[in-house]
Amino acid sequence: MAGLTGHPVLEIGDKFEELQNNIINNNKNKEVIEKAGLVVKGEENSNNNNNNQGGERDMAPPTSSSLHRSGSRPQLDLSKAAIQGNSEERDPTILLPNQSDDISHFALDIGGSLIKLVYFSRHEGQSIDDKRKKTVKEISNGSRRSYPILGGRLHFVKFETSKLNECLDFISSKQLHNGRIDSHYWNSEAPNKENAVIKATGGGAYKFADLFKERLGVSIDKEDEMDCLVAGANFLLKAIRHEAFTHMEGHKEFVQIDHNDLFPYLLVNVGSGVSMIKVDGDGKFQRVSGTNVGGGTYWGLGRLLTKCNSFDELLELSQRGDNRTIDMLVGDIYGGMDYSKIGLSASTIASSFGKAISDKKELEDHRPEDISLSLLRMISYNIGQISYLNALRFGLKRIFFGGFFIRGHAYTMDTISFAVHFWSQGQAQAMFLRHEGFLGALGAFMSYEKLGLDDLMVHQLVERFPMGAPYTGGKIHGPPLGNLNEKASIVRLCHI
Repeated sequence: MAGLTGHPVLEIGDKFEELQNNIINNNKNKEVIEKAGLVVKGEENSNNNNNNQGGERDMAPPTSSSLHRSGSRPQLDLSKAAIQGNSEERDPTILLPNQSDDISHFALDIGGSLIKLVYFSRHEGQSIDDKRKKTVKEISNGSRRSYPILGGRLHFVKFETSKLNECLDFISSKQLHNGRIDSHYWNSEAPNKENAVIKATGGGAYKFADLFKERLGVSIDKEDEMDCLVAGANFLLKAIRHEAFTHMEGHKEFVQIDHNDLFPYLLVNVGSGVSMIKVDGDGKFQRVSGTNVGGGTYWGLGRLLTKCNSFDELLELSQRGDNRTIDMLVGDIYGGMDYSKIGLSASTIASSFGKAISDKKELEDHRPEDISLSLLRMISYNIGQISYLNALRFGLKRIFFGGFFIRGHAYTMDTISFAVHFWSQGQAQAMFLRHEGFLGALGAFMSYEKLGLDDLMVHQLVERFPMGAPYTGGKIHGPPLGNLNEKASIVRLCHI
């Protein structure tokens, strides 16, 4: 078995040869060794010996063709990949400080409500001919070449599906579909625009394929939606520090994920609808449940009831709302008292929108803010409860929520968290992702060459760059929530 010491980037060559038993020490900078088709790039001024205490680390040999990739193709270097920006920034850029190849890929997740796009760029202001950057050596097919370490970023952009032309205009303005590759640095021909292919997932990859061909001259290579969701989630949880966090009663805390104890978990993707996926490993998953009451429900009903023009506008309204004016609470039924015998406080929601039955009011008599908040809580509570019940079916303690319904919104996360905590009696935990809405697009992006997703590769990366201590604090979006037991109690159907 081969052990690795301080070499964070693994590349899989064209042929898997016999593993060699003797492995390198970390005494030489920029040392490159090719064993069994594995090329290990050394890092200048490496000081990672402390990550390999007590000797060598065992690494299993490649076991499937999914690890096969051409060393002459551009590679994604995930070593020291990190989120750029402050802890509250939504859809933050992922910084790739050690990136040497100029990746030309971009990928799309075209859903029923939103289009999500992930694309790569070099550091702003850096030329591919910048000779001042340090170089690394690569051995490929017996040849040795030098590359500048350019650095790069992964960017995340969204568009409304109903405004597809805005997405096409963005792609065209950035020339993403032309594949800005400089073939001077690797043995591959510059892409032929007439044969250009982009990766996309989601129903829109089928629905709008002809439009992409007509407007951009590109063909869409369609990737399976569930495959991409799981691949994107696994990538973020394994390779990106400070990606996952909890959010309860207005308190946000980043969590440390032990990649050896990541699986199994429940992935709840809340898009237009909701999919609940039991993830057992890389490429090992099962869609176990779902519900048609999701982000599309909130947006659709909200638009009809409030005349809002966008999802974000609807969320903004909810932050100024008071659901007690429209929701029927236990206290409304019991004269302001708790139903303590079965543990229901007076503030527990007995029936969402229940007061609309008895109040002699028309729609225009209700504040749009109150309607938006009531609707948000109704849907969030039910998603949280259904998610926990599915986690309970399979004995899962961790539930990760993704999808653009959440949007980093405090009320949404708190209500989902409270539902999971309440019904599990604190035994299960809801966790959220900073790139929650881009799981499918990330999975599609990685599918070009399975970049960075190989189980072997990512595990080694995480071992070398473990997550730091949990992060606490940070700005909270929306009004203070107070005690959720009083102000955001779980929805129960009261048979009174």
